[in-house]
Amino acid sequence: MKLHGLTFRHFSSLPALLALIILFSGGAFVSSAKADSCWWHNGSLMRLVASGNQRWFYYERPRAGLAVQPGTLLFNGTNRNGYYVGTARVFSKYCPGTPLAYAVEGPVSPDQLGVFMRGNREIHNRCRPTGRWTTDNLEFRYSHRC
Repeated sequence: MKLHGLTFRHFSSLPALLALIILFSGGAFVSSAKADSCWWHNGSLMRLVASGNQRWFYYERPRAGLAVQPGTLLFNGTNRNGYYVGTARVFSKYCPGTPLAYAVEGPVSPDQLGVFMRGNREIHNRCRPTGRWTTDNLEFRYSHRC
């Protein structure tokens, strides 16, 4: 089933389906000033969906060459008094449909126009763990209301 170009395969959990409902309800249930807003992340336009303290960043317009489609979930978690805690994902063309999930956390900027999260993850080579680790920094900059 498709809704606004998104298929339900993009939403693999109950929180993701809740975000879909919020996203297409015109934001009637959203309780944040920046909810259902667009943000830049590594050259991709992202959509932030919020419900209470829950947060989801989805790809709205992925940059060319990424192994994701619009509507793909990048981050889900909570906003704990201006500090995001949750799960981010890394995508690979060699592992379609099986993103590597890892824990991230970090602050919202004082002006509410940036979110900066960090997390450690194992490096994979063509879907296989290498035993090496890296630290990922995720930076989101507010763009506009979607």
